[in-house]
Amino acid sequence: MTVFLVAAVLKVALFIGLAFGVAAYATLAERKVAGWIQNRYGPNRVGPWGLLQPMADGIKLFFKEELLPAGANPFLFKLAPALVTGSALLAVAVIPLGDTLTVAGEKIPLVVADMPVGILYLMAVTSLSVYGILLGGWASNNKYSLLGGLRSAAQVVSYELTMVLAMATVLLFSGTMSTRGIALSQEGLWNVFRFPVGTVAFLLFWIASFAETNRLPFDMVECEPELVGGYHTEYSSMRFALFFLGEYVAMFVQASMLTTLFLGGHTFFGLEHILGDPVLDVLLGAGIFLAKTFFFLFVFIWVRWTLPRVRWDQLMALGWKVMLPAAMVTVLAGGAGVIWGIY
Repeated sequence: MTVFLVAAVLKVALFIGLAFGVAAYATLAERKVAGWIQNRYGPNRVGPWGLLQPMADGIKLFFKEELLPAGANPFLFKLAPALVTGSALLAVAVIPLGDTLTVAGEKIPLVVADMPVGILYLMAVTSLSVYGILLGGWASNNKYSLLGGLRSAAQVVSYELTMVLAMATVLLFSGTMSTRGIALSQEGLWNVFRFPVGTVAFLLFWIASFAETNRLPFDMVECEPELVGGYHTEYSSMRFALFFLGEYVAMFVQASMLTTLFLGGHTFFGLEHILGDPVLDVLLGAGIFLAKTFFFLFVFIWVRWTLPRVRWDQLMALGWKVMLPAAMVTVLAGGAGVIWGIY
């Protein structure tokens, strides 16, 4: 029991530290990749190769003045950033980083909460972030911020339906709602290779994840030419930093779920057991998982600095007229394939 409690505390600390660390250095990667794409250096002054830039940014934001706009709702204005970051951190709890370790006879899965309804939990907590964005926009007493919050609510409603149906297709293949169980069910064949249903579900989930995280080409909630800065226009100091941090942690969560649902999580067609040592194999599996996740994080950044922003009506039309019908057809075809033994 003592081993279990100590392991639980260590896992919570590990996953929170991992989420914060990835989010911090994703901001550096964003600026570095943008520099490479635009034929410039990017941050390269603070520390070797600019590696301490996230620390400098954090110190700067910590010492900036916190402002409260006239007419703003103080409680909701302060609550909104915490809600955005907190919902993203809660989702980290069901990310299966690797296989099971055995310590003092106690089996310890490399996931904070290996719950049998992990996918339902994930959908519930990730949906909370939109409330933070909407509350932040409304509580700021700024019409541009309010428009950004309303756009976020409409955008999430439109694209979460597609994400849920893509997840449902994966559940049909795996027969479990446990995120770790879904990853283990793909040891022989990743869901992305279950052509055509799994491939289409993967593409739909991937596109919807850009809208879910408010990233280009779907960043209509910020959209600087129209809304100044969107929902966080009136925020400064650490409250702005929490919004910023929440966005990058949400990117990490979405990249992790793409890896778990469609690319086998920590598995790689048996290569994760190639070292022959239980501990080393678990570490290798965790490395495989992170490598896949970092690839999707890179694509998030790459797309931002490559594709233009779509119009609001195009965003809604794509979600309701193209992606949702395609997701409905996909889940029906996946169910029929499972019944007939195709998948």
